[in-house]
Amino acid sequence: MNQDKDMPIIDTSAQQEPPEAKEPVAIEDLSPQMAALTDDIIGAMKSVYDPEIPVDIYELGLIYKVDISDDRDVTIDMTLTAPGCPVAEHMPRWVEDAVRSVDGVGDVVVNMTFEPPWDPSRMSDEARVALNMF
Repeated sequence: MNQDKDMPIIDTSAQQEPPEAKEPVAIEDLSPQMAALTDDIIGAMKSVYDPEIPVDIYELGLIYKVDISDDRDVTIDMTLTAPGCPVAEHMPRWVEDAVRSVDGVGDVVVNMTFEPPWDPSRMSDEARVALNMF
């Protein structure tokens, strides 16, 4: 997987390691089953939209990190475009529900963070085109 500022870290290492010891794993280095699961999780996250912005949360850069354990439990660190976002209390649940709907996923936990704060530089080129920000 291309690890640039527009893409979150997808970490499929075992949860037993301390967080500082984890190294992101590129999708192409995963088993075919885990790569397919990772693609499906990304697809599920891309089905969630900020109601005020016509771009999915993944392309907006709101997903900071995704950890997938060996047991296929998923932990997601995400943010919002602004702390006072009107859907702040709902969006994490939308993400959790979308990812939980993926076959093969175990438990899903979504953590909200505002560090670092989101800014438009986190958006993918696809999001910039959709929002005419080029």
